[in-house]
Amino acid sequence: VQLQAFGGGLVQAGGSLRLSCVVSGGTRSTYTVAWFRQAPGKEREFVAAIKWSGGSTYYADSVKGRFTISRDNAKNTVYLQMNSLKPEDTAVYYCAVDLRPIVGTIRQSSTYDYWGQGTQVTVSS
Repeated sequence: VQLQAFGGGLVQAGGSLRLSCVVSGGTRSTYTVAWFRQAPGKEREFVAAIKWSGGSTYYADSVKGRFTISRDNAKNTVYLQMNSLKPEDTAVYYCAVDLRPIVGTIRQSSTYDYWGQGTQVTVSS
């Protein structure tokens, strides 16, 4: 399984960005795909996740109502639409795949098997 994340950049507070994660290899119907982020000096934190089969979504409280995770089966791509961005959203964003999701672990980075290379999001005030 390989993941390629892109779409980061520099944006002013209140602006929007859309991140993309292209997933190749494996049996996607069983996957959970998630976005995590890590700011300098901080631990990696869960942002959002989507079950490839069925499309159930999950969000961190800090982004709920501002970010939307979605998938495009035909393009093997998961998106993270980020609106109303805040300076505290500044971080490197990573996409990750959990091949065999277990109930209750979707927000835990340790449960994910493959990671993309990360894309920088910088929100200026």
